[in-house]
Amino acid sequence: MLRLGRREFGAHEPVVMAIVNRTPDSFYDRGATFRDEPALARVEQAVAEGAAVVDIGGVKAGPGEEVGVAEEIRRTAPFVAEVRKRHPEVVISVDTWRHEVGEAVCEAGADVLNDAWGGVDPRLAEVAARYGTGLVCTHAGGARPRTRPHRVAYEDVMADILDTTVGLAERAVALGVPRAGVLIDPGHDFGKNTRHSLEATRRLGEMTATGWPVLVSLSNKDFVGETLDRPVKERLTGTLATTAVSAWLGAQVFRVHEVAETRQVLDMVASIAGHRPPAVARRGLA
Repeated sequence: MLRLGRREFGAHEPVVMAIVNRTPDSFYDRGATFRDEPALARVEQAVAEGAAVVDIGGVKAGPGEEVGVAEEIRRTAPFVAEVRKRHPEVVISVDTWRHEVGEAVCEAGADVLNDAWGGVDPRLAEVAARYGTGLVCTHAGGARPRTRPHRVAYEDVMADILDTTVGLAERAVALGVPRAGVLIDPGHDFGKNTRHSLEATRRLGEMTATGWPVLVSLSNKDFVGETLDRPVKERLTGTLATTAVSAWLGAQVFRVHEVAETRQVLDMVASIAGHRPPAVARRGLA
């Protein structure tokens, strides 16, 4: 049983995590939700379309203008408090690698700390333990925050992913993070080239076989764009194909930009797998 905030999710229940960027330079929406009102509207829409989790980020993942701790807190903590007030049941995740930010957003009501940079700040897990929040443990191949991979190589990329993410998860539980709230993430594109990300997807069953819930962040990423030779705004089809494969291989949480489309893909896969009945079943019965 996956338990995040006030919500519990069964072993075969796919979960949509909607991306809400509080940045002026995000790679996908170019700052569309930097201001409060558009960001709150985005949360409303995402919840209406079937997102159980919203993931709030205050720093662009890629290189760009320096964002200090105080500014990241300013962008995220008050917004977390407002979302908590408006949506008591929604699971609030914050994408950060800094323990100071983790402390501030947990005080504001965050339920999950999404550490996309693979434990670069080991104190972040300590914050999650102290507040009893969930924690996402990601493989970033040792990359520093906001850097792009350069000639990165692995003897066995999935072996490295498993060693890192399972190690981070076990450390988190040992510190006191609730086991039911710990997820592992292969970290597509983070510290990886396109072939690494494709292999991580192909072998995702090795991650789900560990017993830890698996989160994937696939939405419109560069490995999709390079695989199909498509710009950012033309990567939805490739993203949804990768989502379907990942769901079939057992991933449970999907961090996405397009909530409604992802929800339909996940429901279809769950129904094919026998975990969800059809919404309507009249054909051949009338």
